[in-house]
Amino acid sequence: MKCSLSVDSMCAALCAGSLLLGCSSNNGGVTFGSGGGPATGGFSSGYGGAGTSTGGVPFGAGGLAAGGGIGGVGNGGLGGVGNGGLGGVGNGGLGGGGLPGSGGVPASGGAAGAGGVPASGGSAGSPPGDAGMTANCTSSSPTGPTIFGSFPAADPSKNGPIAEEEDMNVGPGNAYTMFRPKDFSTNGPLFPVVTWGNGTGTTPDVYSFLLNRLASHGFIVIASNSMNVAQGNPPPMLDGVTWVFEQNCDPSSPLYQHVDTAHVGATGHSQGAFATMEAGQDPRIVATAPIEGSLPAQLHGPSLLLCGGMDTTVGCMGAQSAFSAIQGQPLMYAELLAASHTSWIQDSITAEFTGGDMSPFVTAVVAWMRVFLMGDASQKPMFYGSDCTLCKDTADWTVQQKMLN
Repeated sequence: MKCSLSVDSMCAALCAGSLLLGCSSNNGGVTFGSGGGPATGGFSSGYGGAGTSTGGVPFGAGGLAAGGGIGGVGNGGLGGVGNGGLGGVGNGGLGGGGLPGSGGVPASGGAAGAGGVPASGGSAGSPPGDAGMTANCTSSSPTGPTIFGSFPAADPSKNGPIAEEEDMNVGPGNAYTMFRPKDFSTNGPLFPVVTWGNGTGTTPDVYSFLLNRLASHGFIVIASNSMNVAQGNPPPMLDGVTWVFEQNCDPSSPLYQHVDTAHVGATGHSQGAFATMEAGQDPRIVATAPIEGSLPAQLHGPSLLLCGGMDTTVGCMGAQSAFSAIQGQPLMYAELLAASHTSWIQDSITAEFTGGDMSPFVTAVVAWMRVFLMGDASQKPMFYGSDCTLCKDTADWTVQQKMLN
């Protein structure tokens, strides 16, 4: 097995860890980004992002071909085509009765069509509201001032008040697990999205304590089942987001018209944390929270750079480097002093069964997403100001801030 982290000692530690969180067995190493050849010496993390279109999967113009087509071309067709021509297919179209037929268009150099099929009503188009949602379902959040859904106040250190549901074998290639609110008829009506990245050799069930908690607070969480989530074209974390956007357009999906496409976050652990930073270069991702694995990136929103003070597998060097390099976005470097690379997982799983407190990493991630994807101002004191909650807890945390005044 060869590894290709940017620092040889970090790679060696990754390969030796109990969870091989950050190594690749292909000869080229772990390759991020797209369009380039295989990485030959570390993370090939070009700032070109994943190449995913800004608006998700393009969709048709919605409703233009409703009922009787564009309609109302009128008697005589498209002149000069001959008697009848292509004229007068009827009114319909444009989602609501169409335009009245009114004569043909004379052809230059030829005689106007004589006769044709008279324009006569046609079929009515779809209601304007339906056509509008079809056209804009991948970006249904209003433009202009940020508008969030309506969600109850909740303590991020506890499960939220929203019943959650887990959908297995969904998404592209049935290769994803989705953790989501069970009932979309309350709250919202648009629910923010979080895409999750696993550590190497793990699957979403290892982190279900965190992913279910996010869902219980009102997030739609899409988690690739890949054990090497940093690999793939398109990148699995972004492909999952695209699929969720598609479900927002599908009347047969439980997500139909309930996805807040303007508020999408990314988080992950180890290899999934590096993949989170790569995903954050896609403009659809507006908040990130990598856990024990970071690298400099051109982000489009705030980032919570989490690392463990006792992590000998990845360490905090990547988070420190990212904090120093990234400009123009709110940032917090947050080192949980007692956390190793996997102890926070073990502690959280134990707490899930005993009713104790999960790792502070879990609380921080949920609170960060509530602030930046839900607009929950009640959680801002955890991160904002020199006297922020994490800042003052010097027994547990070492914290640095940018643009969090």
